[in-house]
Formats: sequence, C-alpha cells, structure tokens
Amino acid sequence: MIPPYLKMVPKGIVLSLYVQPRSSCTAFAGLHGSSLKLKVKPPPVDGEANKACQQFLAKLFKVSQSSVMLKSGANSKEKAFLIAGISLDDALDKLPD
Repeated sequence: MIPPYLKMVPKGIVLSLYVQPRSSCTAFAGLHGSSLKLKVKPPPVDGEANKACQQFLAKLFKVSQSSVMLKSGANSKEKAFLIAGISLDDALDKLPD
C-alpha cells in the first residue's frame, strides 16, 4: 500500500512533508495529518530549512541535490518535494514505516 504522503510521477516520486524547523536534530518524526513529519535544525530564514530538507532527502535517497526539487510550500511548513530518478519501491525501502 502506498502511504498518503507519497505519490508516483513520471520523473520519480513526490514526497509531502510537514517541516518543523529549529529542532535539535534532522530526522523523520512520524506523521502529521497525511504528511510525513521532518524535523530540521535550521530556522526558517533565507530558505535554510528548505535547503536542509533538500540535503537530507538527497542523502537519504542517494541522489544528487539537483535531483531533489521543492515543488510547493517554499514559505510554508507543508512542503512537496520531487525526488527525480527513484522508483516507488526505492522510496518505500528508505522511508520509515
């Protein structure tokens, strides 16, 4: 079964995140509604929290940072990231249950 925060698209997957900035560490923290909650260290200033999300996702999925694109939510806690070049199975293997 595909979780509600994950969607397949022709280029890869779209991941819906609820981002909590100013956390003690960068890590997933369960669900927030139909989004996956991601805590990040940086504050939401000058795009730093968005950049931290991009770096975390690129490392998690073992893709370049240019393969991780913010699709929506640049100024919101609710964000959608496109991770290009990975399959649904790869995503499900790397994401928390």
